[in-house]
Amino acid sequence: MATHPGGLTGTRAAAGAAVGAPAIRTRGLVRRFGDRDILKELDLTVAAGEFTALLGRSGSGKSTLLRAVARLDHTVEGSGELTVPDRVSLSFQDSRLLPWLRVMDNVVLGLRGPGARERGLTALAEVGLDGRGRSWPHELSGGEQQRAALARALVREPELLLADEPFGALDALTRIRMHGLLRELYERHRPAVLLVTHDVDEAVELADRVLVLEDGRIAVDLAVDLPTPRSRRDARFQEYRDTLLAALGVAQPQPRTDVKEPHGPHA
Repeated sequence: MATHPGGLTGTRAAAGAAVGAPAIRTRGLVRRFGDRDILKELDLTVAAGEFTALLGRSGSGKSTLLRAVARLDHTVEGSGELTVPDRVSLSFQDSRLLPWLRVMDNVVLGLRGPGARERGLTALAEVGLDGRGRSWPHELSGGEQQRAALARALVREPELLLADEPFGALDALTRIRMHGLLRELYERHRPAVLLVTHDVDEAVELADRVLVLEDGRIAVDLAVDLPTPRSRRDARFQEYRDTLLAALGVAQPQPRTDVKEPHGPHA
């Protein structure tokens, strides 16, 4: 257990996380570019079924860690132990739908077996795209494209979902809707989730555990003990938010002291 700025206490596993083999386990993980170590003997365990958000300033190693966990860094020099499950899905800021395939074909791409199409129909219905399977990607809005990408990620029933700023390109209202959808899908399917984001509010709203990566190491490991759905107006939400902003080196606005109180007969 570790105590972090602001007085909140975090643990290595969020409350309610599934018991069993971890979804991610690293020990002494090093990733190096040239003569620079990006990940520096990083130790991390993410439990099965745990929703974890990863924050960090630019250059802290977030993308490097995500690519390592996704097994997409075969040519990068490094060392250490890394264990992940067999079924891993990825979701990116860009939906990465293939424009020459219809939405349904994008969702079930790579799936085999007689039940693939039925699974695709179910996945599309879960993300609110029932009846859009015959559409082309360009006929969908940005939010709908991200919904289709989520359907594609979850149709395979992954044990681990890696999400790299999946809502970063969406407008504010669409992001709010997608937050609710992702949390709902998580509650239904219960994969472990590692969400990389620059948005502190997004991290506190969605995740049950928030990590701050600094200079290639985990600097903060904070359990978020709030009921869902979460309100940003909740005082404890603001407390978690302030703690994480302080850890990221973001100064909080201070109340003005140069404003004089009104006085006199007309006050």
